[in-house]
Amino acid sequence: MTKSSGLTVASLMRQSARYNAHRTAVVFGDQRLTFSEAWVRGVRMANWLLSMDLNPGDRIGVLEDNSLEAQDCFLGCAIAGLVRVPLYARNAPESHVHMLAHTGCRVVIVAEQYQDEILKIRNQLPDLIEVLVRDSGYESQLLASADVDPHVDVSPEDWFVIRHTGGTTGKSKGVAYSHQSWLAAGRDWFYHFPPMEAGDVCLHLGPISHGSGYLYTPTWLAGGTNLLVDHFDAESALRTLSEEQVGYLFLVPAMLSMLARHPLARELSFDHLKVMQIGGAPIADDTALLAREIFGEVLYQGYGQTEAVPVCMMGPSEWFSEVPGSNPLRSAGRTLPFARLEIRDPESPEVELDIGDTGEIAILCDGQMSGFWNDAAATKSRMTADNFVLTGDIGRLDANGYLYVLDRKDDMIISGGYNIWPAELENALLNHPGIIEAAVYAIPDDRWGETPAASCVRAPGAEVSESDLIALCAENLGSYKKPSRIFFQEAPLPKSPVGKIQRKVLREPHWEGRARRVAGN
Repeated sequence: MTKSSGLTVASLMRQSARYNAHRTAVVFGDQRLTFSEAWVRGVRMANWLLSMDLNPGDRIGVLEDNSLEAQDCFLGCAIAGLVRVPLYARNAPESHVHMLAHTGCRVVIVAEQYQDEILKIRNQLPDLIEVLVRDSGYESQLLASADVDPHVDVSPEDWFVIRHTGGTTGKSKGVAYSHQSWLAAGRDWFYHFPPMEAGDVCLHLGPISHGSGYLYTPTWLAGGTNLLVDHFDAESALRTLSEEQVGYLFLVPAMLSMLARHPLARELSFDHLKVMQIGGAPIADDTALLAREIFGEVLYQGYGQTEAVPVCMMGPSEWFSEVPGSNPLRSAGRTLPFARLEIRDPESPEVELDIGDTGEIAILCDGQMSGFWNDAAATKSRMTADNFVLTGDIGRLDANGYLYVLDRKDDMIISGGYNIWPAELENALLNHPGIIEAAVYAIPDDRWGETPAASCVRAPGAEVSESDLIALCAENLGSYKKPSRIFFQEAPLPKSPVGKIQRKVLREPHWEGRARRVAGN
């Protein structure tokens, strides 16, 4: 096979592995791999996958936590020209089926602790030819695979990964990144950061299949060390930050809040910290100010979404500054130099509104999707004729270019960095025979920023409790999607003139006295 052409994830990671061969590339627990060692494992993984009658461009589902084996898969798929489709461990089996089926995954790689979730749905996936379980035999099988780089021919325009997001229907949608767009997204994340130097450590407290993954590739390419942990614990994370001399990390606001408020935070030293990148949800003022006091001038905030990321960024000198006519502390930052950001008319999305007007945030950037995977109708609803991505977020820009995110057009709930769609929860609630009406909306939450709540109308004579419904949602959708509160009422839920339930009417009383209808930790 010929060598990869152009700037691809594989070709650039291959180059970095060569130039940083003896530096530490990946750390997990007490396991440490040099770039050379990690690259060889990735090559073996690529050859193992290619031996399964797979072709470049085929999709590979992955269900895992952060681990050394996760980096095997990250590298192996890139080297083999295969397209990763990360699954989310907290999702219900029905979500796994949907993500794997509509992307036509031919193989699923699954960590041993999650194998039952995949094996019990295998017969619902006709395209699937293999389930690779990372059990006790994984290491020997990996080492038995060839260590000769296959040099699969991959182009910058070829697909690299399909990440999933969601919409108002609750059905997740696949957002495909090419090698080119994935590299562009990583480059833009780091545009405002202090330069990463060889040997700098990037800590991944969240899964690299989620937001933290945007920092994984740039760290590798810079000769930095990717430090992986498989779950978040505030005390352990603080000790790791200090002892491993971490320079960079991605956090959702809920994580930052727990770190900054932990007593140990004031006892340890974080001298090597350069960047704490905050994203995934709005952040509360008091959390940002406290974290600045504890960790220093290292906080960066970005704005974007899976469909188009990033588009805004600001560092500590700007975030906590005083700007006449603006309030940076309450903003999401200013547009990056190589992205376009406009406020569009929600009713006529081709029309750009004036500075100061409120409307739908629209994005055009190198790290955006070209459309949803195999979903032309959804693509048409979210992309304009001039190729802007409509975010579904409502916001405004001020005269200094600061973006303020005010509301969400589709009532999406973001709790602890996870997207939760009201319609999905409402459908689960309405599956209970004792419920005849249900509406789900966000209410403030001190820990997670916001959390789903539901207003329900019971059928006459039905005996169903709040705990019954919360347990039902957790069982069917996963624990992180369950509502925190259920409010019962006898009167029908409020409806619009055309009969649509008005979630905002139910939501508004919980947000009285707040300047915006999205919350932060």
